[in-house]
Amino acid sequence: MSTRIDKTFERCRSEKRAALVVYATVGCPSPAESEAVIDRLIANGADMIELGVPFSDPMADGPVIQKAGQLALAAGAKFDDVLAIAGRIRAKYPETPLILFSYYNVLLNRGLDKLGGELAAAGIDGVLAVDLPLEERGELVPVCEKYGIDLIPLVSPATPPERAKRIAAGCGGFIYYITVRGVTGVRTSLPPELAGELEAVRKLLPLPVAAGFGISTPEMAKAVAAHADAVVVGSAMVRHVADGDADGAVKLIADIAAALK
Repeated sequence: MSTRIDKTFERCRSEKRAALVVYATVGCPSPAESEAVIDRLIANGADMIELGVPFSDPMADGPVIQKAGQLALAAGAKFDDVLAIAGRIRAKYPETPLILFSYYNVLLNRGLDKLGGELAAAGIDGVLAVDLPLEERGELVPVCEKYGIDLIPLVSPATPPERAKRIAAGCGGFIYYITVRGVTGVRTSLPPELAGELEAVRKLLPLPVAAGFGISTPEMAKAVAAHADAVVVGSAMVRHVADGDADGAVKLIADIAAALK
């Protein structure tokens, strides 16, 4: 059965462009403000949204998303807020894929079967558990299968090809390819070998490939899009929101969407 994620990639391919995936920290600078920003991001060109769950120990994230998470937690953001916001965004944008981006502790603490039902009810299409290794995902896979939610796999430049195949097996939606060695964050350039790595991963694995970490300008997004099925923008956008500049965040996404088109 074709999912919202599948249909989005099909639409973007028909438009001869890469999809634009945007990460937003839910609750930053407050739950209500973050919901308004997500709404505007979709209206201004985001094809998919990664709903970042605020977490106290975000070990894969750089200072921008760490700050956003701290602001969200200080504003009282809870997992219930993430679900409620997802449900309202889903009702307004019935075709836009929503990906839950979280650390595994948060998911496990919720109770996995309870979580699966809640995510399905909220209209979540995929889960990206950023710190969950292949060897430890046995509990989450059947929950995702039961509730029709794609488990989004992560692959990095350090992942050997055979391991990448094992990581992708049993997953769905798309491959999240980490473009750099290190944490999330705005960068002024990307590795020169990235184009070749992306092309190799696309040939190796059966799912569309979304490239993320470090993409901060329309020019960078356009360059990466030549070798990937989707471009992920996170810190560059979140930085504006965390600094109280929602208009700047929306303009950046609109500019990147225009560059991809």
